[in-house]
Amino acid sequence: MPTKDQVRAEAGRLQGLFLEAGATAVDPDILQPADTLLDLYGEDIRARAYVTADPLQGEQMLRPDFTVPVVQMHMAAGQGAARYTYAGEVFRRQEVAEPGRANEYFQAGLEIFDAADPEEAEAEVFVRFASALAPLGLRAAMGDIGLLTAAISGLEASAPRKAALLRHAWRPQRFRALLDRYSGRVPVPPARAALLKRLAVEPAAEIMAATGPQIGLRAPEEIAARLARLAADAAEPPIPAAQVTLIDDLLAIRAAPVNALARLRDIAVDMPALDPALDRLERRLDVMRAHGVDLEALEFEASYGRTTMEYYDGFVFGFYAGGQPHLPPVASGGRYDALTRVLGQGREMPAVGGMIRPGLVLELATGGAA
Repeated sequence: MPTKDQVRAEAGRLQGLFLEAGATAVDPDILQPADTLLDLYGEDIRARAYVTADPLQGEQMLRPDFTVPVVQMHMAAGQGAARYTYAGEVFRRQEVAEPGRANEYFQAGLEIFDAADPEEAEAEVFVRFASALAPLGLRAAMGDIGLLTAAISGLEASAPRKAALLRHAWRPQRFRALLDRYSGRVPVPPARAALLKRLAVEPAAEIMAATGPQIGLRAPEEIAARLARLAADAAEPPIPAAQVTLIDDLLAIRAAPVNALARLRDIAVDMPALDPALDRLERRLDVMRAHGVDLEALEFEASYGRTTMEYYDGFVFGFYAGGQPHLPPVASGGRYDALTRVLGQGREMPAVGGMIRPGLVLELATGGAA
């Protein structure tokens, strides 16, 4: 195992490559305001982050990543095109001990904010990472979260249903449960069916009054509104089975990028909402090819990034040690325009970036991760 000093030196070496690419070095605080991360991810983030309380600053978290504070810094400054690099430690709680998944480790990364040519920026980030990691002979994978979000937008469903599906697009099990319920693939749970039956004949206020004293934090108005949404959802027709099948077909695609694009074009014949996202994907592949990327050596996975990259909303990528599936990605990244909009309070700046784990780079280079 490399020492901490060795990992720190490797992080500095990788950061030097990004400095040569014109990036500015930044060093966000290790203690980050918890409210920002809670607003982004909800209470789920508590299971993955170290939380502490400060008598003056309020609830704080040990830095779980660099992207969020870098985006906050950039959007608060109101700057235009820029690129940043960082190198330092992040902290992630681990509920179960797994090889290669430390609760404290170094990251070195590059973030590019540029509206001029998003696909060019995506190709540049991917190529710079591929070049830095080339000696390790890693497997590269890529995907595009924008394909699923575009497919959801084209469903024959109400705005609340689409919003719920979009909210859980990064949680595959919850997403599947919602899609199955909205399409009528699974029966309504008995408890919900009984409640809906009562709502059909009784006002929400009477049902609430009959349940006894209210002991939760939700106000009666919130509960009544939730009951109204449940009743409205139950009255909505199911999402057509053919559309659900198209989403299943989309998420099952795993092939070389060019072949994946052809299959996605076939799906788009019956789901035209995909066309703009596919046009962006096609141009991205053209730009990557122009940068010398061997597309046949890559693997496109339509579901890639849905479990570990919650703020990415477009192009996503990762590099993995072949034959060692127990290890986390050596590097990963992608596009996160929506994150800039949230942290920019309505202002949006196209942005793409990624991080490399220098400790894992050293382990693989010396054979220590086998």
